[in-house]
Amino acid sequence: MEFQEHVERITDEVVGGFPAGDGIYAVTFRIDSADQDPRFPYVAVGYTTEAYAAEHAALASDSWEARWSYASFPATGLEGVREVGRDPAGAAAHRREAESRGFWYEDDDEPDGRDELLVEWFYEVCVGVARRLHGSGRIMEALGRPVPVILYDMFDPDAMFTLTSEANPAELVADFMSEAPR
Repeated sequence: MEFQEHVERITDEVVGGFPAGDGIYAVTFRIDSADQDPRFPYVAVGYTTEAYAAEHAALASDSWEARWSYASFPATGLEGVREVGRDPAGAAAHRREAESRGFWYEDDDEPDGRDELLVEWFYEVCVGVARRLHGSGRIMEALGRPVPVILYDMFDPDAMFTLTSEANPAELVADFMSEAPR
């Protein structure tokens, strides 16, 4: 639990530093890993704004894409404001917990499914952090209103709808979920 607590603490700080009057309509979590190695995950925490979506609407194929597709997000939504997890404290906490769970493997080991377990665990951490942002009232406190947290992994785009749905109250993601595969 030490790793999740670390990610929660840093993410709470990041969201607390967002510019409240900037028309932010979504917090973004870009789930990634260093060199696409699931042993070294991180989340880039950011946001996207109404002004940016409106400005780029003409470039998108439709209004959903302009507003919700990570391909249309500004740098603050795509690259994030801060990466959490591969910082020294986060990486050390992640490794300790991964080892204690039996998920860790060395470069010369066969992953034997542990790579998939690491990915699933990190997804759970990110979903839990997003839920905590809602449950603690941090988003409301920082932005003055509830907004969804959009979770996406550019290397597994199909996971985006499931992760985002699990992380948010349904009413906050109804528009986003309108394009979910059925």
